[in-house]
Amino acid sequence: MATNKTPKGLDDLFHDTLKDIYFAEKKILATLPKMAKAAHSPDLKAAFEKHYTETQEHVARLEEVFEVIGKKPAAKTCAAIMGITEEGAEIMEEYKDSPALDAGLLAAAQAVEHYEISRYGTMRTWASELGLTEAAQLLDLTLAEEKKTDVALTKLAESAVNVAAEAAE
Repeated sequence: MATNKTPKGLDDLFHDTLKDIYFAEKKILATLPKMAKAAHSPDLKAAFEKHYTETQEHVARLEEVFEVIGKKPAAKTCAAIMGITEEGAEIMEEYKDSPALDAGLLAAAQAVEHYEISRYGTMRTWASELGLTEAAQLLDLTLAEEKKTDVALTKLAESAVNVAAEAAE
């Protein structure tokens, strides 16, 4: 018996990925305060707190993208972000009294940033290909912020956090 089910297209993939990154951003919102609390470096704490505020804006932008495509904001469990945040939780537990804690937290934060950069870059491209100009612009704004955060974290790692962890050896 043949089915007349229409194959899923790029618009379906875009919507599924939007639900995935929406879940990821909400998970990141729940995780950043814990990371800020665990961090020893005042600069790292401040970076996590700043990114928390930015992440709230990212969630709001994603809600605008849902609106642009005529869909209700919905989250779909993102296995990738669950794994990355689980690694971060392990680092917080295993290194809580260690001078290497901040280096580990920073590495976990950058893993999140790299995942987000990949997702937002892909979604921006798909939005453009689908003719969703407004969605592409919103996604591009967030992509630029994620890249800027990654650069800031790299500078913080190289200038202070990794140096402090190594000096304590």
